[in-house]
Amino acid sequence: MNAASAPVAFGPSRTVRLGIRRIGFELRQYFRASDQVFFTFLFPTLMYLIFATIFTGDVGEGADKISMATYYLPGLVAGGIFLSGMQGLSIEIAVEKSDGTLKRLGSTPISPVTYFIGKIGEVFVTAILQIALLLIVAVVLYGVELPSDADAWGRFAWVFVLGLLTCTMLGIALSALPRSGKTASAVVIPVVLLLQFISGVYIAFSSLPEWLQNVASAFPLKWIAQGMRAAILPDSFGAAEPNGGWELGLVAIALAAWLVAGIILSRATFRWIRRD
Repeated sequence: MNAASAPVAFGPSRTVRLGIRRIGFELRQYFRASDQVFFTFLFPTLMYLIFATIFTGDVGEGADKISMATYYLPGLVAGGIFLSGMQGLSIEIAVEKSDGTLKRLGSTPISPVTYFIGKIGEVFVTAILQIALLLIVAVVLYGVELPSDADAWGRFAWVFVLGLLTCTMLGIALSALPRSGKTASAVVIPVVLLLQFISGVYIAFSSLPEWLQNVASAFPLKWIAQGMRAAILPDSFGAAEPNGGWELGLVAIALAAWLVAGIILSRATFRWIRRD
């Protein structure tokens, strides 16, 4: 191979710079896809509007009494994180693999690291905007009182970052499962929807049968939702959790374990083109 045809090798700093520049491109592509915007970006807020409007009244006792709109908020925040990282990214990559986008990128000097810096940046920016919109709707339309202490927002921040990183890595790995872009939604959405129903997003986790709680505990969404409840709901609500407390240490361990698994699976399964 002569010098003119040899692939260009980028150093780590150049790779990172190109990846950061690619975030803007990925965001433009994201917001141009109206169906993706609806089913990942706006969907948690729309579902919150439905639940907060239908289910009224208060839950809890004494000073810890909160509205149903407040009670449903942490679950929908967790659901938004899951949609952004798991559903949105897995379908997006599967479609790009099917339509030849990844094959074309694979023939350029761009590295998978640069490509995924762009994708991860897209996921974080859209998830931040998505959750901000959800919180604004909760406060403005339903008078939800968000936490006022730094400890609660510290919990919110680390659960958000760790949960989103975990879902992003798992979304990359899951993108290898659909055999084509046309079947990506049919493969991914049922899995995501089922996990939302059993993980405390739409239904109170404590009201589920014990065996179903055990099944949900094997997946990361349950732990993200639990961490968000610990950040947003009064401390007394921790008594309703399966083991009588928020168990934030266990939340961190479970999400960290899934993050490691996601990194391993994504590295093992990602290809510019399908093996077949």
